[in-house]
Amino acid sequence: MKRVLIIDDDARNIFALVATLKAKGYQTESCDSAEEALSILKEDEAFDAILIDMMMPEMDGYEAIPLIRKIPLHAKTPVISVTAQAMSGDREKCLASGADDYLSKPVDVDQLFRILQTAYHD
Repeated sequence: MKRVLIIDDDARNIFALVATLKAKGYQTESCDSAEEALSILKEDEAFDAILIDMMMPEMDGYEAIPLIRKIPLHAKTPVISVTAQAMSGDREKCLASGADDYLSKPVDVDQLFRILQTAYHD
């Protein structure tokens, strides 16, 4: 079973992503800050992918992704940025920060699963 960490400061987004992923047989864990995510990732090597909101208070996804990449256990874990901004250049900025792919909110479920399948090489 694939395990996904969801990092988002909006409980509604977490709820929707958890429900969507669980319906397809994914195991999920979630947290509402990048700081908490970094603590989790330093302790747990069992994540197959990470979904991270790019716009969070205190530490945003642009700051967090390079720190995630510095954790040896997660240097190559697929990181998918999720943002409500969807402005010109956002995808490139997300990828430049170290994300493997990019989704805009509201998340297109079919696109999410295509990205996860590509990330896992299923």
